[in-house]
Amino acid sequence: MWTDLKAHYARTSDRNILDLFADDTRFEGFSAALGDFLLDYSKTNIDADTRSALIALAENASVAARRDAMFAGEKINETEGRAVLHTALRNLSGRTVEVDGQDVMPEVLDTLSRMEAFATAVRDGSYQGQGGKITDVINIGIGGSDLGPAMAYRALSPYGVDGPRCHFVSNVDGADIHDVLVKCDPTTTLVIVASKTFTTIETMTNAETAQKWMAEKVTDTGAQFAALSSAVSKTADWGIAAERVFGFEDWVGGRYSMWGPIGLSVMISIGADNFRAFLQGGEAMDNHFLTADFAENLPVLLALVGIWHNQISGHGTRAVLPYDNRLGRLPAYFQQLEMESNGKSVSMDGKDLTVPAGPVVWGEPGTNGQHAFYQLIHQGTQVVPVEFMVAAKGHEDDLTHHHKLLVANCFAQSEALLRGRSLDECRERMAAKGLTGDELERQARHRVFPGNRPSTTLIYPKLTPYVLGQIIAMYEHRVFVEGTILGINSYDQWGVELGKELALALDPILSGDQDGAGKDGSTLGLVKYVQNA
Repeated sequence: MWTDLKAHYARTSDRNILDLFADDTRFEGFSAALGDFLLDYSKTNIDADTRSALIALAENASVAARRDAMFAGEKINETEGRAVLHTALRNLSGRTVEVDGQDVMPEVLDTLSRMEAFATAVRDGSYQGQGGKITDVINIGIGGSDLGPAMAYRALSPYGVDGPRCHFVSNVDGADIHDVLVKCDPTTTLVIVASKTFTTIETMTNAETAQKWMAEKVTDTGAQFAALSSAVSKTADWGIAAERVFGFEDWVGGRYSMWGPIGLSVMISIGADNFRAFLQGGEAMDNHFLTADFAENLPVLLALVGIWHNQISGHGTRAVLPYDNRLGRLPAYFQQLEMESNGKSVSMDGKDLTVPAGPVVWGEPGTNGQHAFYQLIHQGTQVVPVEFMVAAKGHEDDLTHHHKLLVANCFAQSEALLRGRSLDECRERMAAKGLTGDELERQARHRVFPGNRPSTTLIYPKLTPYVLGQIIAMYEHRVFVEGTILGINSYDQWGVELGKELALALDPILSGDQDGAGKDGSTLGLVKYVQNA
């Protein structure tokens, strides 16, 4: 099927996407919606035959069967022997979900209830620090324990105006935690340590620093710490009471964990009701993913567009460009979600992949990017498929003219990528400026936009907790579909292990406690430089 799709691409690659709009129904036929949540993929070179072939590829890969197995709690993370059930964390209906014959939902809902009670107590002052009501929350984690809540806290800031300030520390670089601690009063600060095992070296190093900082002014530091961990004996050693420890099972991967305890800082910021709305948005997308035909299924369609652009068309990167400043951390969040999930070279059966595993995902909010890297997207030699997203309305009712201009810019960029500007058009423009001859030709060529560059647009009414839940869940399922089609395990991440092991081995070498026997000359040279600095 890969061969057939590549042959189809070869037959259609010279076609101009704009020509497809000769069909007046192009937009309606190549967009799909879940209520008022709309995905437009009409500005791609996918036609009806292409879509049919891509859907056949998904069907041949048994996407539906594997999807159902995931939701049912089967251990589809085969390399680690685990179920994949982040969807259970947003299963507010409470439908039975079994792992090894046991329904996990009672514990999931109980943890959610405990989180809500604690978050409410922090917000209303029932739970206080030594100096009074909590004014600041410091979330210490790394990877999914940081990227998710940090992204969502910023995205949902209009809903957090009556909550404490939240800060996020992830980097073991001392500058990260230093720059947060200087902003906070230890007597009114809650520290949340997010580590399932309570052993993650970067997280625990930062947690120890925070504990020492707090101990300078707080008598019982454990009373102002909460833990997002399943290692209850280790959290107890820190003096963290059981009611402030929120655990989660090994069937929740880090980059999929914001729906549960890892989202505690977000819940404290926006409140329990708004956090439930976030979960409801994710659950609504789950139900859509489970029931919609592939031709109307948003996560499936987004995945198939991605497969077409990367594995079939050979475009090596994908730009995620939210026209929403509060979604400034969303591209980084999606970068981890996709590249850590599908950045593999071996299929489930241990054989080498015959197609690339996925693109480099990157991006920044518009309109800032228009004055930076969009130059390469529009006139560079490589094609970069773009995923735009924008709200129909903003939160600032007194600044509607700003939002109108924002939306206009978003739509204009996708139109510019589609249409481009031909050399003949540029010649006319230069002639109108009075240029002639070689100088006209030279200047005209600099102004050519190739166009015919693909993009999708996701548009929604307003960035609410519910809508953010929809967006995140849609992209999670998109990654799942792509991984299933590629035949890889999207839920392990062995690629992060080697660096961790080598870092632990290098620590005593840098300290001079061990020699560097067995290390390469470059690494030894770098160690020596630091030791002599």
